[in-house]
Amino acid sequence: MGKGRKTRRALERGGAGPAQQINEAVADWPSVRITPMFGRWGYFVGETLFACFPLRQKERDLWVRLTPDDQRRALVDTRIRPHRRFSRRGWVELDVEGAEDLGRAVRWLRRAYAAATRRPPDATAADR
Repeated sequence: MGKGRKTRRALERGGAGPAQQINEAVADWPSVRITPMFGRWGYFVGETLFACFPLRQKERDLWVRLTPDDQRRALVDTRIRPHRRFSRRGWVELDVEGAEDLGRAVRWLRRAYAAATRRPPDATAADR
């Protein structure tokens, strides 16, 4: 076997830019696991994925999974749009460009986290 690839510095530091700020905020919540997956940071409660944010610093689209009611509330904001493929499952997208967007992002992440902690484990298996 070969040596394997080096871990990117951004991964070792827990992200860079807005990703690092989001990771620091979400890491303190109970039972949250943050792991890199498919070019994004994946935010999990148990086996339930409730949000994703790009690893690459130049990409800024946060994906958040909400309840149907929260999704309707979120889409009233013109800065939030339905996810291009998973909107029927409650996913929305919002851009996190700077500090002014971070507060809004964390508020929606809290709602997604709360929904993920209430969701029964069997409900997530049907979504895969």
